[in-house]
Amino acid sequence: MFEEQLKLICKGADEVLSIEELKEKLKKSKKENKPLIIKLGLDPTAPDIHLGHTVVLRKIKQFQDMGHTAIIIIGDFTGMIGDPTGNSKTRKQLSKEDVIENAKTYYDQIYKILDKDKTKIFFNSKWLSEMNFEDIINLTSKYTVARMLERDDFKKRFQKHDGISINEFLYPLIQGYDSVEIKADIEIGGTEQRFNILMGRNLQKDYKQDRQVAIFMPILEGTDGKEKMSKSLGNYIGINENPNNIYGKVMSIPDRLILNYFNLLTDIHPDELESIKFNLESNTINPKNLKMKLAKEIVKLYCGEILAIKAEEEFENIFKNNKIPEIIPEFKVDKEIIEKDGIDIIKLIVTAKLANSNSEARRLLNQGGVKINNKKIFDIKIRDIKSGDIIKIGKLKFLKII
Repeated sequence: MFEEQLKLICKGADEVLSIEELKEKLKKSKKENKPLIIKLGLDPTAPDIHLGHTVVLRKIKQFQDMGHTAIIIIGDFTGMIGDPTGNSKTRKQLSKEDVIENAKTYYDQIYKILDKDKTKIFFNSKWLSEMNFEDIINLTSKYTVARMLERDDFKKRFQKHDGISINEFLYPLIQGYDSVEIKADIEIGGTEQRFNILMGRNLQKDYKQDRQVAIFMPILEGTDGKEKMSKSLGNYIGINENPNNIYGKVMSIPDRLILNYFNLLTDIHPDELESIKFNLESNTINPKNLKMKLAKEIVKLYCGEILAIKAEEEFENIFKNNKIPEIIPEFKVDKEIIEKDGIDIIKLIVTAKLANSNSEARRLLNQGGVKINNKKIFDIKIRDIKSGDIIKIGKLKFLKII
Protein backbone atom coordinates (compact mmCIF):
# COMPACT_ATOMS: atom_id res chain seq x y z
CA MET A 1 0.00 0.00 0.00
CA PHE A 2 2.81 2.41 0.91
CA GLU A 3 4.50 1.85 -2.44
CA GLU A 4 1.32 2.84 -4.29
CA GLN A 5 0.90 5.93 -2.09
CA LEU A 6 4.52 6.92 -2.66
CA LYS A 7 4.09 6.49 -6.40
CA LEU A 8 1.14 8.91 -6.37
CA ILE A 9 2.81 11.38 -4.00
CA CYS A 10 6.02 11.52 -6.03
CA LYS A 11 4.17 11.94 -9.34
CA GLY A 12 5.20 15.28 -10.79
CA ALA A 13 7.25 16.30 -7.73
CA ASP A 14 10.56 17.98 -8.40
CA GLU A 15 11.98 16.82 -5.07
CA VAL A 16 10.82 15.13 -1.85
CA LEU A 17 12.96 15.81 1.21
CA SER A 18 13.10 13.11 2.21
CA ILE A 19 11.53 9.90 0.94
CA GLU A 20 12.61 7.97 4.04
CA GLU A 21 11.07 10.56 6.36
CA LEU A 22 7.89 10.47 4.29
CA LYS A 23 7.70 6.68 4.59
CA GLU A 24 8.09 6.91 8.38
CA LYS A 25 5.37 9.55 8.67
CA LEU A 26 2.96 7.50 6.55
CA LYS A 27 3.63 4.39 8.63
CA LYS A 28 3.21 6.29 11.91
CA SER A 29 -0.04 7.84 10.67
CA LYS A 30 -1.37 4.39 9.79
CA LYS A 31 -0.27 2.83 13.07
CA GLU A 32 -1.73 5.62 15.24
CA ASN A 33 -4.77 6.15 12.99
CA LYS A 34 -3.94 9.85 12.99
CA PRO A 35 -4.05 11.93 9.79
CA LEU A 36 -0.96 13.85 8.78
CA ILE A 37 -1.07 17.67 8.71
CA ILE A 38 -0.32 18.92 5.20
CA LYS A 39 0.61 22.60 5.06
CA LEU A 40 0.29 25.12 2.27
CA GLY A 41 0.99 28.79 2.82
CA LEU A 42 -0.69 31.36 0.60
CA ASP A 43 -0.02 35.08 0.49
CA PRO A 44 -3.19 36.48 -1.05
CA THR A 45 -1.62 39.07 -3.33
CA ALA A 46 -3.41 37.91 -6.51
CA PRO A 47 -6.83 36.37 -5.86
CA ASP A 48 -7.50 34.70 -9.22
CA ILE A 49 -6.36 31.08 -9.28
CA HIS A 50 -5.07 29.67 -12.57
CA LEU A 51 -3.76 26.22 -13.46
CA GLY A 52 -0.27 27.18 -12.33
CA HIS A 53 -1.57 27.55 -8.77
CA THR A 54 -3.37 24.20 -8.90
CA VAL A 55 -0.16 22.18 -9.18
CA VAL A 56 0.38 22.29 -5.40
CA LEU A 57 -3.34 22.19 -4.62
CA ARG A 58 -3.80 18.96 -6.57
CA LYS A 59 -0.87 17.42 -4.72
CA ILE A 60 -2.56 18.31 -1.44
CA LYS A 61 -5.80 16.75 -2.71
CA GLN A 62 -3.92 13.47 -3.22
CA PHE A 63 -3.04 13.49 0.47
CA GLN A 64 -6.65 14.27 1.38
CA ASP A 65 -7.80 11.28 -0.69
CA MET A 66 -5.47 9.18 1.49
CA GLY A 67 -7.24 10.47 4.61
CA HIS A 68 -4.95 13.32 5.66
CA THR A 69 -5.79 16.91 6.65
CA ALA A 70 -4.84 20.03 4.74
CA ILE A 71 -4.14 23.24 6.61
CA ILE A 72 -4.14 26.28 4.36
CA ILE A 73 -2.46 29.25 5.99
CA ILE A 74 -3.58 32.56 4.54
CA GLY A 75 -0.67 34.89 5.14
CA ASP A 76 -2.56 38.01 6.08
CA PHE A 77 0.36 38.88 8.39
CA THR A 78 3.20 37.80 6.08
CA GLY A 79 1.33 39.28 3.11
CA MET A 80 1.69 42.72 4.61
CA ILE A 81 5.48 42.23 4.45
CA GLY A 82 5.48 40.77 0.94
CA ASP A 83 7.37 37.66 -0.14
CA PRO A 84 10.81 38.79 -1.38
CA THR A 85 11.21 35.59 -3.43
CA GLY A 86 12.45 36.39 -6.92
CA ASN A 87 12.32 40.13 -6.39
CA SER A 88 15.21 42.41 -7.27
CA LYS A 89 14.05 45.11 -4.89
CA THR A 90 11.94 45.51 -1.78
CA ARG A 91 8.37 44.51 -2.50
CA LYS A 92 5.55 46.97 -1.92
CA GLN A 93 3.63 46.12 1.23
CA LEU A 94 -0.10 45.47 1.05
CA SER A 95 -2.56 46.92 3.52
CA LYS A 96 -4.36 44.53 5.85
CA GLU A 97 -7.64 45.42 4.12
CA ASP A 98 -6.22 44.51 0.69
CA VAL A 99 -4.85 41.21 1.96
CA ILE A 100 -8.12 40.18 3.64
CA GLU A 101 -10.19 41.20 0.61
CA ASN A 102 -7.97 39.10 -1.66
CA ALA A 103 -8.13 36.18 0.76
CA LYS A 104 -11.91 36.01 0.60
CA THR A 105 -11.82 35.21 -3.11
CA TYR A 106 -9.63 32.16 -2.49
CA TYR A 107 -12.26 30.21 -0.60
CA ASP A 108 -14.64 29.24 -3.39
CA GLN A 109 -11.76 28.67 -5.78
CA ILE A 110 -9.70 26.28 -3.64
CA TYR A 111 -12.76 24.18 -2.90
CA LYS A 112 -13.01 23.42 -6.59
CA ILE A 113 -9.97 21.25 -5.88
CA LEU A 114 -9.72 20.49 -2.17
CA ASP A 115 -12.09 18.48 0.03
CA LYS A 116 -13.79 21.04 2.25
CA ASP A 117 -14.33 18.51 5.05
CA LYS A 118 -10.61 17.75 5.18
CA THR A 119 -9.43 21.35 4.91
CA LYS A 120 -8.78 23.88 7.65
CA ILE A 121 -8.01 27.51 6.89
CA PHE A 122 -6.16 29.81 9.26
CA PHE A 123 -4.93 33.40 9.04
CA ASN A 124 -1.39 33.49 10.42
CA SER A 125 -2.12 36.76 12.20
CA LYS A 126 -3.95 34.54 14.72
CA TRP A 127 -0.62 33.66 16.33
CA LEU A 128 1.87 36.11 14.81
CA SER A 129 0.03 39.25 15.96
CA GLU A 130 0.16 37.93 19.53
CA MET A 131 3.95 37.60 19.58
CA ASN A 132 5.72 40.18 21.72
CA PHE A 133 9.15 41.68 21.12
CA GLU A 134 10.81 39.02 23.26
CA ASP A 135 9.24 36.32 21.07
CA ILE A 136 10.53 38.06 17.92
CA ILE A 137 14.06 38.35 19.32
CA ASN A 138 13.97 34.65 20.24
CA LEU A 139 12.81 33.76 16.72
CA THR A 140 15.47 35.88 14.99
CA SER A 141 18.17 34.23 17.10
CA LYS A 142 17.48 30.94 15.31
CA TYR A 143 19.09 32.04 12.04
CA THR A 144 22.16 34.02 11.00
CA VAL A 145 22.52 36.86 8.51
CA ALA A 146 25.14 34.79 6.66
CA ARG A 147 22.62 31.99 6.13
CA MET A 148 19.98 34.50 5.00
CA LEU A 149 22.39 35.85 2.39
CA GLU A 150 22.76 32.36 0.94
CA ARG A 151 19.29 32.89 -0.48
CA ASP A 152 19.73 33.65 -4.16
CA ASP A 153 17.63 36.82 -4.44
CA PHE A 154 19.12 38.31 -1.26
CA LYS A 155 22.62 37.34 -2.39
CA LYS A 156 22.23 39.11 -5.75
CA ARG A 157 20.82 42.25 -4.18
CA PHE A 158 23.58 42.34 -1.56
CA GLN A 159 26.27 41.98 -4.24
CA LYS A 160 24.71 44.84 -6.22
CA HIS A 161 24.46 46.97 -3.07
CA ASP A 162 20.68 47.09 -3.49
CA GLY A 163 18.64 47.63 -0.36
CA ILE A 164 17.31 44.71 1.70
CA SER A 165 14.89 45.69 4.44
CA ILE A 166 15.12 43.94 7.80
CA ASN A 167 11.46 42.98 7.54
CA GLU A 168 12.30 40.95 4.41
CA PHE A 169 14.64 38.83 6.54
CA LEU A 170 11.70 38.29 8.86
CA TYR A 171 9.49 36.94 6.07
CA PRO A 172 11.01 33.43 5.76
CA LEU A 173 11.39 33.24 9.55
CA ILE A 174 7.75 33.91 10.31
CA GLN A 175 6.55 31.79 7.42
CA GLY A 176 8.68 28.99 8.78
CA TYR A 177 7.26 29.62 12.25
CA ASP A 178 3.81 28.84 10.83
CA SER A 179 5.00 25.23 10.50
CA VAL A 180 5.98 25.24 14.19
CA GLU A 181 2.62 26.65 15.22
CA ILE A 182 0.52 24.04 13.41
CA LYS A 183 3.06 21.19 13.87
CA ALA A 184 3.09 20.50 10.14
CA ASP A 185 4.05 16.99 9.01
CA ILE A 186 4.44 17.92 5.34
CA GLU A 187 4.71 21.25 3.53
CA ILE A 188 4.10 21.52 -0.19
CA GLY A 189 5.15 24.41 -2.38
CA GLY A 190 6.74 25.44 -5.66
CA THR A 191 10.48 25.13 -6.20
CA GLU A 192 10.78 28.91 -5.82
CA GLN A 193 9.65 28.50 -2.19
CA ARG A 194 12.52 26.15 -1.32
CA PHE A 195 14.25 28.55 1.09
CA ASN A 196 11.04 29.35 2.97
CA ILE A 197 9.95 25.71 3.28
CA LEU A 198 13.36 24.54 4.46
CA MET A 199 13.24 27.31 7.05
CA GLY A 200 10.17 25.58 8.47
CA ARG A 201 12.12 22.32 8.78
CA ASN A 202 14.99 24.08 10.54
CA LEU A 203 12.76 25.95 12.99
CA GLN A 204 10.80 22.82 13.88
CA LYS A 205 14.10 21.17 14.83
CA ASP A 206 15.01 24.20 16.97
CA TYR A 207 11.61 24.01 18.68
CA LYS A 208 12.10 20.26 19.37
CA GLN A 209 9.47 19.10 16.87
CA ASP A 210 9.65 16.40 14.20
CA ARG A 211 10.74 18.09 10.99
CA GLN A 212 8.20 18.43 8.21
CA VAL A 213 8.77 16.63 4.93
CA ALA A 214 9.25 19.14 2.11
CA ILE A 215 7.67 18.43 -1.27
CA PHE A 216 8.70 20.81 -4.04
CA MET A 217 6.54 21.03 -7.15
CA PRO A 218 7.89 22.43 -10.44
CA ILE A 219 6.78 25.74 -11.91
CA LEU A 220 4.17 25.30 -14.65
CA GLU A 221 4.96 26.79 -18.03
CA GLY A 222 2.22 28.89 -19.57
CA THR A 223 0.36 28.26 -22.79
CA ASP A 224 3.15 29.94 -24.75
CA GLY A 225 5.60 27.25 -23.63
CA LYS A 226 8.17 29.91 -22.78
CA GLU A 227 7.40 31.64 -19.50
CA LYS A 228 5.95 30.70 -16.12
CA MET A 229 2.15 30.71 -16.26
CA SER A 230 1.12 34.21 -15.29
CA LYS A 231 -1.93 36.38 -15.66
CA SER A 232 0.24 39.42 -16.39
CA LEU A 233 1.86 37.60 -19.32
CA GLY A 234 -1.49 36.46 -20.70
CA ASN A 235 -0.33 32.82 -20.93
CA TYR A 236 -2.61 31.54 -18.19
CA ILE A 237 -5.70 29.34 -17.95
CA GLY A 238 -8.03 30.37 -15.12
CA ILE A 239 -10.01 27.69 -13.33
CA ASN A 240 -13.07 29.95 -13.31
CA GLU A 241 -13.02 30.58 -17.06
CA ASN A 242 -15.84 29.17 -19.15
CA PRO A 243 -15.33 25.55 -20.34
CA ASN A 244 -14.83 26.50 -23.99
CA ASN A 245 -12.04 28.91 -23.10
CA ILE A 246 -10.28 26.36 -20.90
CA TYR A 247 -10.56 23.67 -23.57
CA GLY A 248 -9.37 25.96 -26.35
CA LYS A 249 -6.43 27.31 -24.38
CA VAL A 250 -5.24 23.79 -23.54
CA MET A 251 -5.45 22.91 -27.23
CA SER A 252 -3.19 25.88 -27.99
CA ILE A 253 -0.22 24.66 -25.92
CA PRO A 254 2.91 23.39 -27.72
CA ASP A 255 3.03 19.60 -28.12
CA ARG A 256 6.08 19.36 -25.87
CA LEU A 257 3.97 20.47 -22.88
CA ILE A 258 1.40 17.68 -23.23
CA LEU A 259 3.16 15.20 -20.95
CA ASN A 260 3.99 17.81 -18.32
CA TYR A 261 0.40 19.09 -18.22
CA PHE A 262 -0.92 15.53 -17.82
CA ASN A 263 1.63 15.01 -15.06
CA LEU A 264 0.99 18.18 -13.06
CA LEU A 265 -2.63 19.10 -13.77
CA THR A 266 -4.61 15.85 -13.90
CA ASP A 267 -5.30 12.78 -11.81
CA ILE A 268 -3.93 10.44 -14.48
CA HIS A 269 -2.22 7.48 -12.79
CA PRO A 270 1.60 7.32 -13.13
CA ASP A 271 1.29 4.04 -15.08
CA GLU A 272 -1.00 5.67 -17.65
CA LEU A 273 1.42 8.58 -17.77
CA GLU A 274 4.14 6.19 -18.90
CA SER A 275 1.86 5.01 -21.71
CA ILE A 276 1.26 8.61 -22.84
CA LYS A 277 5.01 9.24 -22.75
CA PHE A 278 5.65 6.17 -24.91
CA ASN A 279 2.99 7.20 -27.45
CA LEU A 280 4.49 10.69 -27.74
CA GLU A 281 8.07 9.49 -28.10
CA SER A 282 7.23 6.74 -30.58
CA ASN A 283 4.76 8.86 -32.62
CA THR A 284 2.18 6.08 -32.37
CA ILE A 285 -0.61 8.57 -31.74
CA ASN A 286 -1.40 12.01 -33.11
CA PRO A 287 -0.42 14.63 -30.46
CA LYS A 288 -3.68 16.44 -31.24
CA ASN A 289 -5.66 13.44 -29.98
CA LEU A 290 -3.68 13.38 -26.75
CA LYS A 291 -4.17 17.12 -26.40
CA MET A 292 -7.93 16.70 -26.79
CA LYS A 293 -7.89 14.05 -24.07
CA LEU A 294 -5.90 16.44 -21.87
CA ALA A 295 -8.22 19.39 -22.53
CA LYS A 296 -11.31 17.30 -21.78
CA GLU A 297 -9.74 15.97 -18.57
CA ILE A 298 -8.90 19.47 -17.30
CA VAL A 299 -12.33 20.91 -18.15
CA LYS A 300 -13.97 17.93 -16.42
CA LEU A 301 -12.01 18.65 -13.22
CA TYR A 302 -13.28 22.23 -12.93
CA CYS A 303 -16.57 22.30 -14.85
CA GLY A 304 -17.89 18.73 -14.79
CA GLU A 305 -18.10 15.98 -17.39
CA ILE A 306 -21.18 17.27 -19.24
CA LEU A 307 -19.62 20.67 -19.92
CA ALA A 308 -16.36 18.97 -20.86
CA ILE A 309 -18.16 16.96 -23.54
CA LYS A 310 -19.89 20.11 -24.82
CA ALA A 311 -16.58 22.00 -24.90
CA GLU A 312 -15.06 19.24 -27.00
CA GLU A 313 -18.01 19.35 -29.43
CA GLU A 314 -17.74 23.14 -29.66
CA PHE A 315 -14.03 22.90 -30.41
CA GLU A 316 -14.66 20.36 -33.17
CA ASN A 317 -17.34 22.60 -34.68
CA ILE A 318 -15.03 25.61 -34.79
CA PHE A 319 -11.99 23.83 -36.18
CA LYS A 320 -13.39 21.05 -38.36
CA ASN A 321 -16.54 22.73 -39.57
CA ASN A 322 -15.36 26.37 -39.36
CA LYS A 323 -18.47 27.29 -37.38
CA ILE A 324 -18.97 30.19 -35.01
CA PRO A 325 -19.60 29.33 -31.32
CA GLU A 326 -23.20 29.37 -30.15
CA ILE A 327 -22.43 31.73 -27.27
CA ILE A 328 -20.21 34.72 -28.01
CA PRO A 329 -19.40 37.51 -25.55
CA GLU A 330 -20.72 40.90 -26.64
CA PHE A 331 -18.71 44.10 -26.61
CA LYS A 332 -20.20 47.57 -26.67
CA VAL A 333 -17.88 49.89 -28.60
CA ASP A 334 -16.88 52.88 -26.51
CA LYS A 335 -16.86 56.38 -28.02
CA GLU A 336 -13.13 56.64 -27.31
CA ILE A 337 -12.47 53.88 -29.84
CA ILE A 338 -14.56 55.55 -32.56
CA GLU A 339 -12.50 58.15 -34.42
CA LYS A 340 -13.22 60.37 -37.42
CA ASP A 341 -11.58 58.01 -39.89
CA GLY A 342 -12.97 54.79 -38.39
CA ILE A 343 -12.61 52.45 -35.42
CA ASP A 344 -9.12 51.82 -34.06
CA ILE A 345 -9.01 48.02 -34.15
CA ILE A 346 -5.92 47.92 -31.89
CA LYS A 347 -7.71 49.87 -29.16
CA LEU A 348 -10.79 47.72 -29.61
CA ILE A 349 -8.86 44.45 -29.26
CA VAL A 350 -7.01 45.60 -26.12
CA THR A 351 -10.06 47.23 -24.51
CA ALA A 352 -12.06 44.05 -25.11
CA LYS A 353 -9.22 42.10 -23.43
CA LEU A 354 -8.58 39.96 -26.50
CA ALA A 355 -4.91 40.94 -26.23
CA ASN A 356 -2.82 42.11 -23.29
CA SER A 357 -1.08 45.01 -25.00
CA ASN A 358 -1.07 47.21 -28.09
CA SER A 359 2.06 45.44 -29.36
CA GLU A 360 0.42 42.01 -29.05
CA ALA A 361 -2.73 43.26 -30.83
CA ARG A 362 -0.61 44.81 -33.62
CA ARG A 363 1.34 41.56 -34.03
CA LEU A 364 -1.90 39.57 -34.34
CA LEU A 365 -3.19 42.05 -36.92
CA ASN A 366 0.02 41.96 -39.00
CA GLN A 367 0.08 38.15 -38.96
CA GLY A 368 -3.48 37.85 -40.26
CA GLY A 369 -4.84 36.72 -36.92
CA VAL A 370 -7.73 39.20 -36.87
CA LYS A 371 -10.92 38.54 -38.82
CA ILE A 372 -14.23 40.34 -39.12
CA ASN A 373 -17.05 38.07 -40.24
CA ASN A 374 -14.41 35.46 -41.12
CA LYS A 375 -12.50 37.84 -43.41
CA LYS A 376 -8.91 38.74 -42.56
CA ILE A 377 -8.16 42.40 -41.98
CA PHE A 378 -4.82 44.20 -41.87
CA ASP A 379 -5.80 47.88 -41.56
CA ILE A 380 -5.59 49.52 -38.15
CA LYS A 381 -8.61 51.74 -38.89
CA ILE A 382 -11.87 49.94 -39.78
CA ARG A 383 -14.55 52.07 -41.43
CA ASP A 384 -17.39 49.66 -42.20
CA ILE A 385 -17.79 47.69 -38.97
CA LYS A 386 -21.36 47.52 -37.67
CA SER A 387 -23.40 46.15 -34.80
CA GLY A 388 -23.69 42.36 -34.93
CA ASP A 389 -20.36 41.82 -36.70
CA ILE A 390 -18.20 39.03 -35.32
CA ILE A 391 -14.53 39.65 -34.61
CA LYS A 392 -12.28 36.60 -34.40
CA ILE A 393 -8.83 36.86 -32.80
CA GLY A 394 -6.51 33.94 -33.38
CA LYS A 395 -8.20 30.56 -33.48
CA LEU A 396 -10.40 30.67 -30.41
CA LYS A 397 -11.40 34.18 -29.36
CA PHE A 398 -14.69 35.60 -30.66
CA LEU A 399 -16.50 38.85 -29.96
CA LYS A 400 -19.83 40.25 -31.13
CA ILE A 401 -19.81 44.00 -31.73
CA ILE A 402 -22.63 46.07 -30.30
